[in-house]
Order: sequence, then C-alpha cells, then structure tokens
Amino acid sequence: MTIDEALDAGAPPIMAILRGVRPDEAVVIGRALVEAGIRLIEVPFNSPEPGVSIAAMADALGTEAAIGGGTILTVEMVDRLAAAGGRFMVSPNSDPVVIAHAIVCGIEAVPGFLTPTEAFTAIGAGARRLKLFPGSVFKPDYLSALRDVVPGDVGLWVVGGVGAANLAEWRARGAAGVGVGGSLYKPGDDDATVGARARTLVAAWKS
Repeated sequence: MTIDEALDAGAPPIMAILRGVRPDEAVVIGRALVEAGIRLIEVPFNSPEPGVSIAAMADALGTEAAIGGGTILTVEMVDRLAAAGGRFMVSPNSDPVVIAHAIVCGIEAVPGFLTPTEAFTAIGAGARRLKLFPGSVFKPDYLSALRDVVPGDVGLWVVGGVGAANLAEWRARGAAGVGVGGSLYKPGDDDATVGARARTLVAAWKS
C-alpha cells in the first residue's frame, strides 16, 4: 500500500515514527497502530535492523498500511529500503540525488526542509510531499506563509513537536499531515500503550 492508497481508503494523514523499534516487536506495534486507525508507519534507519522490521511489517501489514523508512540519507539506504519492501522514504534533509533515486526505485520521497529554498529544491527533484522539520522551532504561522508560495499540489507535512494538543492549529495553517514520534512511541512501549496514544491522535485529527 502506498501513502496515497492509505489516504484514499480514509486513513488520517498521521505518520507514526517508530524510532528504535526492534524487529521482534515491529509487527505487534504496527498492528496496534493499524487497529487504532493509523495506516502510515515509518521505521527510521537509525533503529535496530530497520530493514528487518520494515520487511516484517510490509509482509504482515502491507495491504493495510503504507510501510516506509526514515532518516534516509544516501542512495545506498534507498536501495536497502527498496529491498525490504518499503513504499516511501522520509529524510531530515533535501538531497536531490537521493530524492531522484527513490523515485526511480518506485519509492515516494518525503524529504525534510526548513526554508523555502530547500522546499523548492526538493520539489525540483520530484518530491510532492515535504516534511517541515523540526516543526517545534516554528509557530504555525510559518507554515501558513510557506503555503502561500509552495504549489498547491505539494503537501506540507509537519514533524517534530506535533501531538494531539496542537494538531488543530497546524491544520488550520495548512498542514496536509503530520509525523509523530516520541509522543506516540518510545523504545520499550508496549502495543497497548501505543494503541491508546494512536487512538487519541486519530480522534484529535478527526475532531
């Protein structure tokens, strides 16, 4: 399943960032997210054996959720993600070479940006969803200003410091979606805990 397919099926545009998840728990945590309504799941590549976790979730949950990799910094990482069956990549930066390679591999690129220059660099390389990161250093008005100049068919997602308490404010300023990490999952959290937090996030988005 791709990001578009998940959204078209009615999933909220909330990306779960499972930094630090282990292969032995990945499917259980992923299942808890899917059952709570979150269908976009990212395993950062600075997690233990990320390719193994991504492959396991893609095999078990790939028809119900879009599974991808995060903190993708190089072409080699893109290749590892593709081999694991990931459908999208997220990065903290905008490297045109990495973005273009992901697209050639059939993987959607969601690169990170901080400035308008970085945003347009990523768009020029083919990205159609961008990740404002870290969102915690900005007021939502900054996103509103960006939305005035970034093409309307490019989605601006916010990652970093986003949670149930401020989702509405970011949405009101033009956020197409959000990525949520530490307030949703931290290493050691069990599936019940993650599922409960996910349900709170989904309810906040829908409200």
